[in-house]
Amino acid sequence: MTADPTPVTPAGPEGERPTGPVAAALLAVGVGSVVLAILVVWAEASVSFKESLAYDDDVGPLAGKTIWAVVAYLVSWLVLGLAMRRREVSLRTAGIVTAVLLALAFIGTFSPFFEMFTEE
Repeated sequence: MTADPTPVTPAGPEGERPTGPVAAALLAVGVGSVVLAILVVWAEASVSFKESLAYDDDVGPLAGKTIWAVVAYLVSWLVLGLAMRRREVSLRTAGIVTAVLLALAFIGTFSPFFEMFTEE
């Protein structure tokens, strides 16, 4: 049995893996959540936009909102993951930024908030 010929390069002082990919995953969750909140508010503010998100008649505009939020999550995870793949990033900072983004997303998807933008 032979060893794997691919050399492993240590990322940190003690051969630890870089924290960039973890931070990228955390931040992507926040980005996807904020995109969902923006789409919820925008759909309430514009009937034509809301109708354009109704990809399935049974589900209605929720289908488009969630599809685009997942797309935003995946694209941001890919971009951030590639940008930070070999970097040491403060997970505390990434966690705080993610928590702020999640709080904004929660507010944006809170019905008393997004109903203020309802087009009459």
